[in-house]
Amino acid sequence: MAKVAKSAISPRRDEDYPEWYQQVVKAADLAENSPVRGCMVIKPWGYALWENIRDGLDVMFKATGHVNAYFPLFIPKSYIEKEAEHVEGFAKECAVVTHSRLEADPATGKLVPAGALDEPLIVRPTSETIIGATYSKWVQSYRDLPILVNQWANVVRWEMRTRLFLRTAEFLWQEGHTVHATAEEAQAETRRMLDVYADFAENFMAMPVIRGRKTDSERFPGAIETLCIEAMMQDRKALQAGTSHFLGQNFAKSCDIKFQDEAGQLQYAWTTSWGVSTRLIGGMIMTHSDDDGFVAPPRLAPQHIAILPIYRDPATRGDVLAYCESLKQEISDQTYCGRKILATIDDRDLRGGEKTWGWVKKGVPLRVEVGSRDIAENKVFVGRRDSGEKASVARAEFVATLPQKLQEIQDNLLARAKKFRAENMREINSKEEFYEFFTPKNREKPEIHGGFALCHWNGSAEVEAQIKKDLNVTIRCIPLDDNAFPPEPGTCPFSGEPSARRVIFAKSY
Repeated sequence: MAKVAKSAISPRRDEDYPEWYQQVVKAADLAENSPVRGCMVIKPWGYALWENIRDGLDVMFKATGHVNAYFPLFIPKSYIEKEAEHVEGFAKECAVVTHSRLEADPATGKLVPAGALDEPLIVRPTSETIIGATYSKWVQSYRDLPILVNQWANVVRWEMRTRLFLRTAEFLWQEGHTVHATAEEAQAETRRMLDVYADFAENFMAMPVIRGRKTDSERFPGAIETLCIEAMMQDRKALQAGTSHFLGQNFAKSCDIKFQDEAGQLQYAWTTSWGVSTRLIGGMIMTHSDDDGFVAPPRLAPQHIAILPIYRDPATRGDVLAYCESLKQEISDQTYCGRKILATIDDRDLRGGEKTWGWVKKGVPLRVEVGSRDIAENKVFVGRRDSGEKASVARAEFVATLPQKLQEIQDNLLARAKKFRAENMREINSKEEFYEFFTPKNREKPEIHGGFALCHWNGSAEVEAQIKKDLNVTIRCIPLDDNAFPPEPGTCPFSGEPSARRVIFAKSY
């Protein structure tokens, strides 16, 4: 029997993937459960990841002409009710405020709700209706269009089964809301923002994604069309990492967003919305991490380098720390992808191995050990998180090549994730093969299944529902990239009817 290598995270991915994920979050000190059921505390290392995601996306949004604004957290219930499909889609997830204050109960002395509101307020699950009401005042003429606004905010969706970053009752996100004079402009905006998300996922997160269109049953409530990016996690499940919605005139009509066109005619506007959330952090964890902990892509890493001073006695401590400080300064003079290269010196009173493994679990891209021998030779001892490689390198060479080294790590993470996806995605042409592909290989580990299935589908909601009932497998998207996924006609293996193209089926988060 082969000896299993010892790992820092227990259980390993192949033993219990859901628990492995929770332990990676804990070991990397990213987040923890809060006293409020279903909510999380995002700790500094995790929040720094979100700040880097936010900052990167914000630049991309502004480069496409968008500006930031802020809208109310509370939405009158009557606003939510304006769009029928929208309220039906979100009604079961709404947190509702019904009173304005607390008062002491004379009989018990305990605080009880008082001051019943004339109309209940919904804690923002998404902002289409409240922003639509605002836009109805902003828009009068075609000259007022387009409106290209984004909001960075928190939202609440009352989830009963939660998992840190992936699904919590409250989470952080951005939501873009735009208004256009024509359907064509709004549809172009919907696709443009999907492409921004895909660009960010691949080039910042090193997470390959498939651009696609959702089926009618998976569409955002109230939208005409929902586009998405789908990524494969290491348990071969799909993660919906971002969505962009063409809302048509549905919300314009319910919110009364009208404008006078160039011919003097009154028209309803065309709107879009699009968003990503802290779920992206969960996606990064599950795409790149291993059995030793988190692996941070350099473009989003809170720190690029951890410098670990090594000394055996107080006499050498000063020299080692001075060398580390000057090294840190040299590093900070370098930039990588528009950011200063960030290094931190870890001089905590801990054993060397404990410090090293702490940074391994936090996923810092590079670890640098400095001791008296390194100083004497003007070298540093470098460990890479992505590959585990370790080597002694001349200090000048290390500093000069840092940008290239970080990009090499970034590229390696993306290539590795693409390879994994390619190995776990295949075309399937029969119902029997499809059901076998998604049937757990090990009954004790039901998460172990095939991956992404490229399969023909006749467009029937009944077929879609039956597969979901039988296997808990859904159509993740109808691919938009005709080069990667050519739209070849075929036969739906579930109905025997004609199919225009293959779609992507998978289990999902």
